[in-house]
Amino acid sequence: PHLEKEIRERDKVCVYCGCMFTAPKVSKKHSATWEHIVNDASIVTKENIALCCCSCNASKGAKELSKWIESDYCNRKGITDKSVAPVIIEALSKGL
Repeated sequence: PHLEKEIRERDKVCVYCGCMFTAPKVSKKHSATWEHIVNDASIVTKENIALCCCSCNASKGAKELSKWIESDYCNRKGITDKSVAPVIIEALSKGL
C-alpha cells in the first residue's frame, strides 16, 4: 500500500505520453494501468513500477523500453527519450 500511494502521488499523468488519466468508462485507452518499466514482475520498486495509460501499456507490451521508445507508436505520439517522465528517463539512462 505504501508503494502504491507513492507511485500514485508521483504519476499523475501517463509516464510515457503525458495524457491525463480518465475513468475506464470514459476512455479505456486513457485509463491508468500499472506498468513494469523493466518487464520483470518480480521487480516491485518505485524505480520499476509506474502508471501509464492503457494505450501506451498495450503498445509497449513485453518490449524492452529502449527498443519501444523508437517504435512507430512512439514516433506517432511524439514520445521520445526526453519527453517521458523522470522515472522513465532514469531507466533509459541505465540502458533498460
